[in-house]
Amino acid sequence: MESMLFTIVILILSVIVHEVAHGYAANALGDPTAKLAGRLTLNPIPHIDLVGSILIPGVLVLTNAGMLFGWAKPVPYNPYNLKNQRWGEAIVGIAGVATNLLMAVMFALVARFAFTAGQDAFAGVAALVVYVNLFLGLFNLIPIPPLDGFTVLRGLLPLRMSVSLRRIEDTFMRGGFFSLILFLIIFSYFFVRPFAAFVSWVFSLLVG
Repeated sequence: MESMLFTIVILILSVIVHEVAHGYAANALGDPTAKLAGRLTLNPIPHIDLVGSILIPGVLVLTNAGMLFGWAKPVPYNPYNLKNQRWGEAIVGIAGVATNLLMAVMFALVARFAFTAGQDAFAGVAALVVYVNLFLGLFNLIPIPPLDGFTVLRGLLPLRMSVSLRRIEDTFMRGGFFSLILFLIIFSYFFVRPFAAFVSWVFSLLVG
């Protein structure tokens, strides 16, 4: 039970760092929306979403669903304020993913050093941080709305194609929570095993 709760805590903190990275990227590109909303902070209180940060991760962990997924309240940003209108949204979109993957690499180094030093318990904690951030980062790269991979893809494509993808995204988002649940059900039934195998392979490369 304690390990499950610890996994949920790591997941919550990782999704918060992910969202804050989006906000910092947008702020650096000229959009202060997240800063003005008080969301450029690692304090979890402004970021926690009852369903996405607690309920969904808890159910997935307790039921051994084979996947780790959760979200914090999205950090607000206005794409029209971005100085770089051509690549701005793609940069903001990739910032969260890049942060999770960077954390995975950093904690993998910590895990390797801890294992070598005989600190198995500490190494196990670091390895769990690696796995959670790998799963979260790579999962968000999937180019399906509302994931960051879709935002990045939309930001990289020519304007006409980007507009078409935005319409698809808007249609999906109008479905709200039900669209998200449908996506999670489809993913868990058809794609979670090969995806988890890929994450485990990358994990083994990093941690050994």
